[in-house]
Amino acid sequence: MTTTTVTAPAPGTSLVRHGVIAWLSSTDHKHIGILYMCTSIFYFLVAGLLAMTIRAQLIQPNMTLLGPHQYAEIFTLHGTAMIFLSIVPFALGLANFLIPLQIGAPDMAFPRLNAFAYWIFFFGGLTIFSGVLVNGGAAATGWTAFAPLSDIRISTGGGQDLWIVGLLMTSVSGILTAVNFITTTFLYRAPGMTMWRLPVFTWEMIATSLMILLAFPSLAAVLALLFIDRNFGGQFFDAGAGGNPVLYKHLFWFFGHHEVYIMILPYFGVITEIIPVFSRKPLFGYTGLVLSAFAIAGLSMGVWAHHMFTTGAVANLFFSGVSFLIAVPTGIKFFNWIGTMWKGSIILTTPMLFAVGFMLNFLIGGITGVMIASPPLDFHAEDTYFLIAHMHYVLGGGSLFAIFGAIYFWFPKIFGVQLSERLGKWCFGLLFIGFNTTFFVMHILGMMGMPRRIYTYPALQGWGELNFIATVGSWIMAAGVFVFIWDVVSASLARKGVADDPWGGNSLEWWTTSPPPEQNFTSLPPIRSERPVFDAKHPELARRTGK
Repeated sequence: MTTTTVTAPAPGTSLVRHGVIAWLSSTDHKHIGILYMCTSIFYFLVAGLLAMTIRAQLIQPNMTLLGPHQYAEIFTLHGTAMIFLSIVPFALGLANFLIPLQIGAPDMAFPRLNAFAYWIFFFGGLTIFSGVLVNGGAAATGWTAFAPLSDIRISTGGGQDLWIVGLLMTSVSGILTAVNFITTTFLYRAPGMTMWRLPVFTWEMIATSLMILLAFPSLAAVLALLFIDRNFGGQFFDAGAGGNPVLYKHLFWFFGHHEVYIMILPYFGVITEIIPVFSRKPLFGYTGLVLSAFAIAGLSMGVWAHHMFTTGAVANLFFSGVSFLIAVPTGIKFFNWIGTMWKGSIILTTPMLFAVGFMLNFLIGGITGVMIASPPLDFHAEDTYFLIAHMHYVLGGGSLFAIFGAIYFWFPKIFGVQLSERLGKWCFGLLFIGFNTTFFVMHILGMMGMPRRIYTYPALQGWGELNFIATVGSWIMAAGVFVFIWDVVSASLARKGVADDPWGGNSLEWWTTSPPPEQNFTSLPPIRSERPVFDAKHPELARRTGK
């Protein structure tokens, strides 16, 4: 077996040897990736505390723990933190860490731009939450900030403007990062790493980056127009002055539905990396998985208006048809994951449990998504708790479970220590039970007609009991998160060493040390398929693709 030699880094340059100042000023993609992920986990915890407050208010009818404006502020910041500051940034951080390692590169194409993008995101998050300190309080129009609700005459105060500015900053950060990912992947691949040998996670991030470049300018445009309306006398969305509030919905949802896939495609990649390793089989349908990612990215350009069926301003038949069609490439992924596990020697480690949990939860979210892609059903479910359940099964049961799977899978590689399998399985069990207890009953609440965005509700038959069940489920989820935090802290304090490849991985990040050195590699194995590390360690089973 031959290897490609790479210049070795200077001694003492591993991740754990850097001081605080070196970390904060670093342009190393691994440092920036860790900063992204740690920041996003912090906002996940903040969003979780806000969610617990929401559930406490809704535990029974006619509660007065929160007033209507306080409740609106809390659910706005909860949604904003989860969508803009947690789920997407974690994916960007994980990709920052992994992409150069998976393609055999020493760093990102534009290291300084990479650091700049992170700090814009960091200060954008602070700007959003700084609204709680100003007169009038934080933003209180929901994470969508629909006009005319977000008009200055209704939502006064500087918090809404700070929310707009903060989101503009995070949008710029995402665009810069997407450019960096695409450039790095196309230009910095190691010898032998052809495009058709890229790990699927890297492919999913290319598709995600293309969607970011298409969608985020639309978000930036609508936020800029809204800021002008609020502060400089613009009338873009004021129907009384000749503006058009439906224009806001078009611009926002052209971003917003892309954003759904931006939040899920990276985690499709995570699951695709985990399942073959713990099924002890090659990935089934590599080409289909790659092409399905780009099919989703392409079809996503034609589904934004399925959020607007009830406006009467869009062609419901067309957008319903495209919404049904986009389920096909997602179904291809499911069949390929199942095909990978079929007759495999499955090992139910914590990452694999989270991968299977992701599949079960996302399947429910996908089925309800197909349901509300039908306009007659959507008319009934619009603005009810059925949509809350659907969205959380896609992004909570989907993306968040994949995040936990990614942490347990790559934590040894990132930090050189391994999390506890026993505590990890407790974490999974509590999160899985708590999540389904919380959100499954919301389907029933939605079918019973409970509207979303209300801070209290009357004592109608069944509403109080189901909301109580949902709140108990949120407590179980909180216990699971506490177990996770305990696991991370205890493993970090124990500092037990771990092998460079504790799982028997496939892609190049498992070839280097744990954690990786500054320049990532001292040598590279021959790259003859999409799983070069497996090929190098098991030459008798190596699969040559010839691509």
